[in-house]
Amino acid sequence: MLNFELNENQRMIADMIRDFGAKEITPFRKEWDDKQIFPKDLFKKLGELGLMGVLVPTEYGGSGFGYMEYVTAIAEVSKLDPAIGLSLAAHNSLCTGHILTFGTEEQKQKYLPKLATCEWLGAWGLTEPNTGSDSANMKTVAQKEGEYFIINGAKNFITHGYSGDVAVVIARTGEVGDSHGMTAFIVEKGTPGFKGGRKEDKLGMRASETAEMIFEDCKVHESQILGKVGEGFIQSMKVLDGGRISIAALSLGIAEGAFEASVQYSKERHQFNQPISRFQGISFKLADMATQIEASKLLIFKAADLKNRGEKVTLAGAQAKYYASEVAVSVSNEAVQIFGGYGFTKDYPVEKFYRDSKLCTIGEGTSEIQKIVIAREVLK
Repeated sequence: MLNFELNENQRMIADMIRDFGAKEITPFRKEWDDKQIFPKDLFKKLGELGLMGVLVPTEYGGSGFGYMEYVTAIAEVSKLDPAIGLSLAAHNSLCTGHILTFGTEEQKQKYLPKLATCEWLGAWGLTEPNTGSDSANMKTVAQKEGEYFIINGAKNFITHGYSGDVAVVIARTGEVGDSHGMTAFIVEKGTPGFKGGRKEDKLGMRASETAEMIFEDCKVHESQILGKVGEGFIQSMKVLDGGRISIAALSLGIAEGAFEASVQYSKERHQFNQPISRFQGISFKLADMATQIEASKLLIFKAADLKNRGEKVTLAGAQAKYYASEVAVSVSNEAVQIFGGYGFTKDYPVEKFYRDSKLCTIGEGTSEIQKIVIAREVLK
């Protein structure tokens, strides 16, 4: 039976993040957001706390926790600054998660200790300018020459695409549209022909770096292949199944942050000689927000529990990500409304939650893609 209480590890993680965040995140989040500063040094500190390798076994230098603890870590960081939560999720779930799941023992020994401590920051390259959700038609190509593959092409909308120290990159090694025609490579920063490109100027999540990755005759040895040639797309879909749980947790953190700010403000803000929380128009908003957040949490915990038990999470992960991301947008929208004119200013945190929330309905598969995945699963 699923236990709805936080376990001891989850409580410890939540307390640790709140204490850390009060000193290292909250005082700087407005400046990071305003100036689009990616605070790479912060992630080294998160690495020291064990938060950059939450799911990595202890023998590879990680924390060795499961998905319940991971969901808590992402949500708690995202309550403080969703942009930091996004980078934390991308590093853990995508780059690190791909190597952890599909890497050889030699690859794990080489990369996971560096990633788990954030000595190296990870990136993951699937999306391209013309192939967002349609990744089977990617244009980035890897051609075999002896023991090497020569990669040419570009990836965009990549978290840590410029500042990452190592990237897992999916490139086409077969025919266009063939789901078995793509291969995953581990490519280190400094490899000739591999560089970061333009950074995106974004609506929200502005402290999380999003950039291009460019490959021009980039020579990668066959020992850097994850799994076998032709397995890259299939691997990516499995990685995204787990990654969607982390975006759901990110969404939960945003919704909880916006809700908690709204409850506090509604008690403090007086109109017509009483706190606005006493007005039914406000209290009903808070009731809806609280219920939606609780429903999100249950979907996320179910998906995390299935993942911990090694069960298939395609349906549960898509449902959690779809619902929680839409709730993040809805709750943060209502938070701005509750704050009124002040909600439209940068003096309060809810306008940032509002801007940041929208990415959750887009990244790691849009809400529309989640509906396709959910429909496909329920119609089997």
